[in-house]
Amino acid sequence: MPALPLDELQLTERDPKTGKMRTLPALHPEIKADRSFVLYRPPPLARDPASVEEFLERAKFIADDLNWLLALPHDKFWCQVIFDETLHRCLDSYLRFAPRKFDGALDCHPEVSDMQRGLHRSVFLTFLRMSTHKESKDHFITPSVFGEIIYNNFLFDIPKILDLCVLFGKGNGVLLQKMIGNIFTQQPSYFGDLDETLPTVLQVFNNILQQCGLQCEGASAEPQKLEEKVNVTPGNMPLQELKDIVLYLCDTCTTLWAFLDIFPLACQTFQKHEFCYRLASFYELAVPELEAAIKKRHYEDNSVFADLWRRISHSRKKMIEAFHILINQACLQPILESSCENIQPFIEEFLQIFTSVLQERRFLRDYDKLYPVEDDVSLLQQASSTLDETRTAYILQAVESAWEGVDRKKAQVIKDPTPEAASNGASAILDRTAEDTEGLRAGYVSEDECAGAAAAPIARVSGVELDSLISQVKDLLPDLGEGFILACLEEYSYNAEQVINNILEEKLEPYLDKLDRTMQRQLKPDPTPLVTSRYNVFQNDEFDVFSRDSVDVSRIQKGKRREKETTRSLLDDKRLVAEQKERYSQYSLVVEELPVQQGEAELYGEDYEDEYDDTYDGNQVGANDADSDDELISRRPFTIPQVLRTKGQEEGQEEEEEDEEEEEEAEKERTKDHFVQDPAVLRERAEARRLAFLARKGYKHDNSAVVGNVKGHGQNRETVQERRKKEANKSTRANHNRRAMADRKRSKGMIPS
Repeated sequence: MPALPLDELQLTERDPKTGKMRTLPALHPEIKADRSFVLYRPPPLARDPASVEEFLERAKFIADDLNWLLALPHDKFWCQVIFDETLHRCLDSYLRFAPRKFDGALDCHPEVSDMQRGLHRSVFLTFLRMSTHKESKDHFITPSVFGEIIYNNFLFDIPKILDLCVLFGKGNGVLLQKMIGNIFTQQPSYFGDLDETLPTVLQVFNNILQQCGLQCEGASAEPQKLEEKVNVTPGNMPLQELKDIVLYLCDTCTTLWAFLDIFPLACQTFQKHEFCYRLASFYELAVPELEAAIKKRHYEDNSVFADLWRRISHSRKKMIEAFHILINQACLQPILESSCENIQPFIEEFLQIFTSVLQERRFLRDYDKLYPVEDDVSLLQQASSTLDETRTAYILQAVESAWEGVDRKKAQVIKDPTPEAASNGASAILDRTAEDTEGLRAGYVSEDECAGAAAAPIARVSGVELDSLISQVKDLLPDLGEGFILACLEEYSYNAEQVINNILEEKLEPYLDKLDRTMQRQLKPDPTPLVTSRYNVFQNDEFDVFSRDSVDVSRIQKGKRREKETTRSLLDDKRLVAEQKERYSQYSLVVEELPVQQGEAELYGEDYEDEYDDTYDGNQVGANDADSDDELISRRPFTIPQVLRTKGQEEGQEEEEEDEEEEEEAEKERTKDHFVQDPAVLRERAEARRLAFLARKGYKHDNSAVVGNVKGHGQNRETVQERRKKEANKSTRANHNRRAMADRKRSKGMIPS
């Protein structure tokens, strides 16, 4: 038995309220699971721990819920998708706030990046399953019913489809083409929605022009009032408004290009609204004004200028490519696929489109740079023999006139910046001789894209002109080395704008990407130096390399001279010995016999006397000196062993030993470091000091009279007097009348007796 589609399938289950069996359709609200999906929030811009933790927790909830949804069976998945409003809001929030590819690279935490990639994949798989009406031969939905379900429940609409294209188009183009193609095939009403959406898209262009103080042709049928004088221009508007306009333009152009690239069948709907003409007119009015405003503005941070210029260049490229997709799908592709009898309407439409945009010189020049119009006209001439040569010649002549004043074969060389422009790095970068030479090659045109306009050999630039080009690039990109900038200038025919934009767009040639970006410039020496006319105080000295060929390098020393001395070199150094040898030679021993030369014997013969004085020869000089004693004797005196001593000797020896021990103990006591001394010793010392003080004052206190005799033996007169005196004078000390005060309290009833 063949399986029934999900829209015709009936399920039998027990009613939870009554307990009776009941039959429900497979797509019923009561089958939906009770689950709440949270809204998506974009990744945090800064690496704040709290923001990172909040994003990871929220994204984890969404990812887990979407994975649970994808794991549901076919019938329960569609019940959840159709009847769960929280799921719709969750998916809508992701399409609105998810980062786009053209957004600046965020300095995200690695965990945030990984979580974002996983969530991105889960959202795409959810939309992919929602756009598939047949998953297998047993699980499918009738195509017509499927179209009604996704249309009536707003599972897909034109804004969602546009966001899907711009978010998932890169890398998933084939799946996205099948997905969107199936949506438009099963529900043709989306073509009507797209037709109603395009006026809103064109109104976006008009709003941008209005914010810039410009006016597009056909934008407003009402005349402008005299008091409504427009004063706001891109040049004088606040920087934040300029950023918003450029970002809005970049988002709009990228989204339109992504949609047309993924779903080319929409080109016919676009062309019904004369989209090509409106796009070219907007390009001609807005792009030059925005570029001029970006270049002439002074920036505190050059990265802001780089970001704005990258976005405006990206927008220009996407507008040109969107125009080419429209031309290719509406005119050229049908000509290549149709027979000769059916191509005339397409040729006529091609000629009419280009005839309407011939007045847009800037747009025409930029389009011809990327996609030469001459090649398209040549294709028409090959496809049709009845082509109107007059109209084609008129179009080609208009294209050539758009290049008047601009050398399309030879890149323009930027002249030296004026002092005013040089003060601002951003404006000095983009200062050019002719404003009309601003082309797409400055932003994104690679060598492959402009192969049709191969340039003639370019004369090499040198001297001050080359230094000016290098300084212009380095003012905007100070991290680059002059050598790397010079290599890029040589590759791109000394066009500083093209070098800057290719670096920002990361579209350099492969061999340039491999170079070190901090490479310095190798300056070639001047063959005719002017050293001959050099005069200073060091002229012709021993170190003047300009006046002599050889210089004594050993005389040159940076800092204090330090010779490395080793042990062997110190031992081999006999200079000190040689210096002292002559001095000590004067203290040498007396020579007893002098060598006598021949002929000198008579001189010394009379002074010779054979008598020797031996008076002091018997004296022992130095025999009893203290330093000649034996080492053991000098260190320890001789003692008689104890067993050999007599009784008197033993007692005397013991007394001597005790005296020595007492002296040693006293010496140790004096030298002992008392960290915590004995309190008794301290009290004795304090009492001794007190008595000494009283003795110096002449006070002699004797407590023996107060103490008196033993109780029962009677007291003498002196004791009685001393006790009476103590009793009378005890109030001079604290805590003296405790008994009297206690009796007083008791007598007044304060203390119970």
